[in-house]
Amino acid sequence: MAWSLGDDSSSATAAGSAPAGDARAACQALDGFDESKYAAKGPDGDIALNRYAAAGALSASAAAGDARYKPLAQAIRRSQDRHARVFDFDAKVKKELDEARRICKDL
Repeated sequence: MAWSLGDDSSSATAAGSAPAGDARAACQALDGFDESKYAAKGPDGDIALNRYAAAGALSASAAAGDARYKPLAQAIRRSQDRHARVFDFDAKVKKELDEARRICKDL
């Protein structure tokens, strides 16, 4: 509601920062993601699954809004695509996750 009451300049600023905010949120989700808990039963597994999915969705949103975030989105997407094929966090999946985390550190 506060956003809707703001003037046009604040709306433009909020819209312009959305990709950066999405990229930061993707990195936060990735930072809290522990792949060793992905297959766990209960809350630990649920948290891991949702953080991994959130990192993918938020990084894709960031990349759609600003091409500077495309490498982050691509690294996360490659890790998710590979994981979906092998159902494991093998060396290739971990390599892509490491790349995404490296990109996050540089943001």
